[in-house]
Amino acid sequence: MVIDVFNGDADGICALQQLRLATPCESTLISGVKRDIRLLDKVVAPVSELTVLDVSMATNREPLESLLARGSHVLYVDHHDPGLPLEHPGLVNLVDADPSICTGLIINRYLHDQYPAWGVVAAFGDNLHDAAVMLGRKHNFSEAEICIFRELGELLNYNGYGNSVADLHFDPVALYRALHPYENPVDFYRDSPALAQLRQGFYDDMVMARTLKPFQEKEQGCVYQFPNEPWARRTVGVFANERAREATGKAHALLVADGQGGYVVSVRAPLVSKQGAMDLCRQFPSGGGRAAAAGINHLPESDVDGFLKAFFSAW
Repeated sequence: MVIDVFNGDADGICALQQLRLATPCESTLISGVKRDIRLLDKVVAPVSELTVLDVSMATNREPLESLLARGSHVLYVDHHDPGLPLEHPGLVNLVDADPSICTGLIINRYLHDQYPAWGVVAAFGDNLHDAAVMLGRKHNFSEAEICIFRELGELLNYNGYGNSVADLHFDPVALYRALHPYENPVDFYRDSPALAQLRQGFYDDMVMARTLKPFQEKEQGCVYQFPNEPWARRTVGVFANERAREATGKAHALLVADGQGGYVVSVRAPLVSKQGAMDLCRQFPSGGGRAAAAGINHLPESDVDGFLKAFFSAW
């Protein structure tokens, strides 16, 4: 059995798209919302070949070691901190935690630029705009194509945010299957009815998000507080990325009420440094991520003051 496990955001989807365009394969697909990162827990059947894209090796260490011990051959591609080194004859480890790279760009490198357009889409979706433009120009894509790749990446990324798949416009597995027939992202952008639905949903949700004012703001950072609403859960990632690009010297944090006496937190480090977000979030239970972008799955109300103090002290 072959299984492909991928994060439900733009980076995970575009990484798998490149890989399966280059190496077509009938496989079982496992994904979820962007924050559903313990995805290897969902792999229960004996697996001969397993691909894991854009989910933390550190978080999935125990089920990964179990699968390797049972004889699985694993290709693991990611850009989050992997934790302690892991070597095994059945593991191909392509983890690169450089803050200027994403999983889609690692796969593009691995495939020697076979499908660079989807790498550009992935990078835009992960808010790596400089890297996206650089790759796009390297392959002589027009400015109009690059603009399409940017919108597509941001829309795919927007679809990944929510507490559950019920919050999303599309299940990430269904969205991947919708785009997989398209070697050229421009054709998917022009032909797919899914894009029209995502575009309208994005517009409606962002109108709501952009009315919110900062909860706290200082020279080094800005914090927003969002209500416990589906539109808030869907926009948190794109909104954080947008604010980060508008004020590249500031850190940004979004606290979304979770209805359980706390908040889901998204943090973006200042784009000028792309450092510090993971270190901040790891100070709190359920926190993790990358140096440039990290989060906390549940921050109790009682810990908010402590988080704010740590946030404004981190940069």
